[in-house]
Amino acid sequence: MLIRNRRKHTILDHVKRHIKTVWIDFSEAEKHVYDTLSACLLRAPIFAKLTYLKELCSSREACYLSLQKKEFNNDNELNIIMNKIAQLPHHAKAKKLIEIIKQITGEKIIVFTQYRATQYYLQWYLQQHGIAAIAFYGGLKRGRKDWIKQLFKEEYQVLIATAAGGEGINLQFCHHLINYDLPWNPMHVEQRIGRIHRYGQKNNVHIYNFAIKNTLEEELIQLLYKKIAVFERVIGEVDDILERLQINSIEKEITNIIKQSDSVGEARIKCHHLFHIVENEYGDEYENEGIK
Repeated sequence: MLIRNRRKHTILDHVKRHIKTVWIDFSEAEKHVYDTLSACLLRAPIFAKLTYLKELCSSREACYLSLQKKEFNNDNELNIIMNKIAQLPHHAKAKKLIEIIKQITGEKIIVFTQYRATQYYLQWYLQQHGIAAIAFYGGLKRGRKDWIKQLFKEEYQVLIATAAGGEGINLQFCHHLINYDLPWNPMHVEQRIGRIHRYGQKNNVHIYNFAIKNTLEEELIQLLYKKIAVFERVIGEVDDILERLQINSIEKEITNIIKQSDSVGEARIKCHHLFHIVENEYGDEYENEGIK
């Protein structure tokens, strides 16, 4: 037996989501390295290329460590790029993060990143600016997770979390969330937001989505998030539509599209087609419910 309480029957609808996309410009040095890396990877598999560029949009540390594990045909080319990355100044996103946190005076804030290397960097960088931050990541035992949650509630202003922070913990005492990195799968973002936008939350929640202009992140915002208006939906609604389309995992669909494409342009067109179908399903659903 399944008893389902719909969102409209709870008090959660009285708590509003305020979504803000925070656009960031790379410094000249960062943009030069980004373009150089993109050009260097022209012959690399498309998925690998997009992964490295996405890591560079997160932190120099995430990209550098990932490139260390990669075998290039031309080691000299690899060394030149890695040296350029190592010499980059503090990341433009990290600087913006400090700015946003200082604007949210005295409030608890969750910062989500996809990469452990970025998490380490941000924890150090925030501490250099006098901001108390604690890390939450996968592999922690239940007792330690509860302990970190309690420390965040009582002592630390900022919790820096990886994917593990998007599942299974209740952080409704916090109502500010920063998506420092955006994953391929929009459902993962909804899971992140669900840590604070849940039954029992009494304050409006504020979501900040960081994205760097003229990079892969701008493509993600335009394609994956605005296209299906994911932030205005509920995860259950999206799941229902994907099930009707016989899509088991939107993340796998996107990954397969990228791996089977010969260029970024081809992958973009295929992804647009996929989300056009999903978008039409939303329209059909609303018409059936008499919303339009």
